[in-house]
Amino acid sequence: MYHDIPAQLRPSCQDSDPLQFTTMKLAGKTAIVTGGGRGIGLGCATELAKAGASIALVDRPGSGELNDGVKTVEALGVECIGIEADAFSRESCEPTLTEAVTRFGEVDILVHVPAFNRRNSFLDYPPEDFEAILQSALLGAFHMGQLVVRHFVEKDNPGKIVFISSVLARIPNACCVAYSAAKPGLNSMTETMAIELAENHINVSAIEPGWIDTPGERQHYNDETMAAEGRKLPWGRLGLPEEIGKAAAYLASTDADYVTGTILPVDGGYRLKHCRDIPEETA
Repeated sequence: MYHDIPAQLRPSCQDSDPLQFTTMKLAGKTAIVTGGGRGIGLGCATELAKAGASIALVDRPGSGELNDGVKTVEALGVECIGIEADAFSRESCEPTLTEAVTRFGEVDILVHVPAFNRRNSFLDYPPEDFEAILQSALLGAFHMGQLVVRHFVEKDNPGKIVFISSVLARIPNACCVAYSAAKPGLNSMTETMAIELAENHINVSAIEPGWIDTPGERQHYNDETMAAEGRKLPWGRLGLPEEIGKAAAYLASTDADYVTGTILPVDGGYRLKHCRDIPEETA
């Protein structure tokens, strides 16, 4: 992916030892990362691992990417287990938490990633698709979040919850009615959880990625289109999964102990792209 990015726009640590500038702020902590087989989920898992966290990596049953994800995380020198589970349902979230606690003894961090989208006009939108997207992007976050928070309270652990939302929570997007309903709901749930759980010193925040260069995106767009769309953004390129991961690692660390109820855009200015004063090209 980096070869598509001009040198001046690359993340500043890309050409360095990936551990050179990392402090082990999450050493001794355990994180559950759902949707962790690839893309943003794996980017979050690797950045948490670089900071020293042990990882319970969760991906859908039958995922062909989960084992590779586990190996990628283990190569960073931390313990990692792979859990095949449908993180959208209560029935799967409960054994996911049980397996992580059984292996590691305690969970300190949840980074909840999974969601998917299906595009269609409002008039033609299949009700089953609408319900499935709400299940994945909103209800699954409720189920996993509530179970992990109950674990935190039981253990008197001031843990960290990080949900992955989207800048589309604040930007209407045609043909995405379900996704556009679910993500604002996730943001509101994040803020509500944060205020309710403040007395337990449990931090709850969300990250809003912009357009991120992931394997899922590359199933729909070729290299040329991705590069061209990236140049339209204020930052001049698409984001990378590890850049979302770095934000998640910050929110999961003690550096963010005084940060809760925050909805953090990590989007290269995506939400502001129509606000620029761009001079017309002259002949």
